[in-house]
Amino acid sequence: MTTTPKEGEAGKHAALDALRAALLAGDVVPGQRLVEAELAETFGVTRASMRAALIDLTAEGLVERIPHRGARVRVVSVEEAVAITECRMVLEGLCAAKAAEKVTDDEIDSLRELAGRLRSAVDDGDSTKYSELNRELHRTVREIAGQSVAAELLERLHGQIVRHQFRLAMRAGRPHVSLPEHLAIIDTIARRDPDAAEQAARAHLRSVITALRETDN
Repeated sequence: MTTTPKEGEAGKHAALDALRAALLAGDVVPGQRLVEAELAETFGVTRASMRAALIDLTAEGLVERIPHRGARVRVVSVEEAVAITECRMVLEGLCAAKAAEKVTDDEIDSLRELAGRLRSAVDDGDSTKYSELNRELHRTVREIAGQSVAAELLERLHGQIVRHQFRLAMRAGRPHVSLPEHLAIIDTIARRDPDAAEQAARAHLRSVITALRETDN
């Protein structure tokens, strides 16, 4: 049975969701060519829908279009990744402070359970699992904060440097450095201390910036 490719707005959104997920998961890598026809077939959308999705992802900074050569995953230098992380530091601090103001008892329980899973991943030496839990923590803090503008900006910024973050997560010893930073974010939010939560989030991102610069040496 032949499946009709999705088209129109539905097709564009399907293409956007699928390609963004592939970018964030690292299934497509910086510099990789993005061929409309191949992607459209892979994700079950029309070429027009995929073209529209690529235009939107270009505006988000995830894709770049090269004259006469089509689209490719945008390559982000370490210097630019540092600049992006500096912006994230402000926004993540804001979200942590808001989360500390709004967090419920049930959400505190969930954060503490997540802290336990982060510890276990480090104890087990499971860097991949730790990286997944790292993303889950930051996403959870944004959700608790309920600051939709900051959350949207952070999603875009995160997408642009996901490859650098993956490299950091896989770096020997990095989880042992970032674990206490993540636990501090959880603890300050659980204590409902907005100022301390903001400082904990900023301290973590400053540590990320230091690690990024070290990878460039």
